[in-house]
Amino acid sequence: MKHISKKIFYSFFILSITFCFSQESDLGTWYMYFGNNKINKKWNLHNEIQYRNFNAAGDLEQLLIRTGIGYDLTENNNNILLGYGFILSKPYRNGIKTENTEHRIFQQYITKQKFGRLYLQHRYRLEERFLEDDFRMRFRYFLGFNIPVNHKEMIPKTWYGSFYNEVFLHFNSPVFDRNRIYGALGYVISPNLKIELGYMNQIQENRNRGQIQVGFYNTIPLNNKD
Repeated sequence: MKHISKKIFYSFFILSITFCFSQESDLGTWYMYFGNNKINKKWNLHNEIQYRNFNAAGDLEQLLIRTGIGYDLTENNNNILLGYGFILSKPYRNGIKTENTEHRIFQQYITKQKFGRLYLQHRYRLEERFLEDDFRMRFRYFLGFNIPVNHKEMIPKTWYGSFYNEVFLHFNSPVFDRNRIYGALGYVISPNLKIELGYMNQIQENRNRGQIQVGFYNTIPLNNKD
C-alpha cells in the first residue's frame, strides 16, 4: 500500500501534461513555480516564475518573473511583502504577434486562518505598473482556500482541493480590470513541496478565457538552523 500514493501521483502528473498538450489553441496553459522560503524566523524570500501560453506550449503569451522580501508580523499567519516583477508579453494585435515589457513594484499583505479542515488565505496587493508608454496602479484582492481530502491536515501524501477568486481593480477608469476563478486538485509531496493541476477562468470586460494551470509550490527554508 505504501507505493500506491506514489503511483497515483506519477499518474496524476503524466495525465496532467498529456491533457495540457492535447488542448486546442483557444485554451491557454500556464506553467507556474512559486517559492516562499524562510530566511529566518521573521523574514522570507518570495520567488516566482510563470510561463503562460496561448496554447499548450510554444505560443508564448506572457513570461512573468516576480521576487520579493517578506516579514512575518505573526508567525506563519500575517505577512507583509515588498516585491518586484518583470513581465514580457507577446499579445496578438490584428492577427500580428507583438511584444512589450512591464516593470512592476508591488506591496502585499497576507493573512491566513484555519477552520477545521479549511485552510483560508486573504491577500491584498497594491501594484505600481511601469509600462512602456504608460503608468498604472492596480489593487488586487485574493481569497483562496485548500481542503484536504484523504487526511484531516495538509500532511505529506495528502490530496486536496484548491480554490480561489481574485478581483483586479484599476485606480483609473475603467475601474474593473479582471476577475479570476480557479479550481484544482493538489497533492502534498512533502512538508515543503506541493503540486496542483487546475483550471482558471479569467473574466475581463470584453473577454472570457480559460486556462489550464500546472503549479509547483516550494517552501523549503533557506536556513534550517532556525
